[in-house]
Amino acid sequence: MSFADAHAFAFSLATTLMATIVIFRAGDGTMSVMPAAEYDGDDDTIVEEIDPFA
Repeated sequence: MSFADAHAFAFSLATTLMATIVIFRAGDGTMSVMPAAEYDGDDDTIVEEIDPFA
């Protein structure tokens, strides 16, 4: 997924779930998104965090 697609998906997910969402780079170089509370990977792979309350 491209960064633009990941950002759009993360923003939509954050506003739907009302939860902080992280955009991270997976091991193969692709971007992915998931709720911050469930992310247990390396902090260096996080590209951006989207907080719906900010």
